[in-house]
Amino acid sequence: MAGEKSALEQTFSFSPLPSKKLSFLHDKGALALLMKWSMLGRISAQSFSFDQSFYPYNSENFALCFFRDPDVVANLKKMEAGVWMPLDKPVVSVDVEVVPCTKVSMELFDPIYSCGILRPSGQVVKCFHDVYPDYDELRQMLQEEDSEHYYAVGREERGEFLFRLFKHLCLGGELCQYEDTIDPYINTTKQVYKDLISVQKAPDTKKISVVSTVLKIGAYDESGRCYPGRREEEQTFAYLIVDPFKRHVTLFHHFYGVGNFTM
Repeated sequence: MAGEKSALEQTFSFSPLPSKKLSFLHDKGALALLMKWSMLGRISAQSFSFDQSFYPYNSENFALCFFRDPDVVANLKKMEAGVWMPLDKPVVSVDVEVVPCTKVSMELFDPIYSCGILRPSGQVVKCFHDVYPDYDELRQMLQEEDSEHYYAVGREERGEFLFRLFKHLCLGGELCQYEDTIDPYINTTKQVYKDLISVQKAPDTKKISVVSTVLKIGAYDESGRCYPGRREEEQTFAYLIVDPFKRHVTLFHHFYGVGNFTM
């Protein structure tokens, strides 16, 4: 128990990695889609190195150290009233959810192509909705549990980071212009996922597996929730993606709202 306690009390230090470029933030096609989906300037990824060994059981302590680290605080930005600004009060606690992340292919989405959500061309089937005009079967499957297609992708698969990422991109920002076909969502999901996740190949079996740990996180200061955003909103999200071998962590986040902003 003494060793476990010392691990839980371990202090991590972080250093920014400005040279680590993620392709989706520099690719013209991806940026054009993020603008169309009202996410450009509101979605970002910042990478840092850290100095101690990471273990998933220590995730809460790791996240708390992250938000208290002076180099992180200096680089971290949040949005309040449409303005990017640093965290202005010390973080006193964190919420951490370890998100399943095991997928190394896009097979998880195969059921979407055959359950009636899409036409054979890949076009998304439109449907009637009382509140949202121009609604479609894809968004209904993503959001409404009473949709006949909700469990086309099983409960376990819906919990995977790959599916969560797909859902975030499909729902977009406040002024999202939705796609008529599935391909832009699938292709962008694949690009962002490959950017964020680290994999390794087993030397004996040649099997590829994910080595990253994904943490969905929220941070709180003395006034309450402060990151990502003070209001709870499904499309305001933040994840820490940890590569324990390189000792790199990427903060991937999005702030829901109107307008495009640059960081």
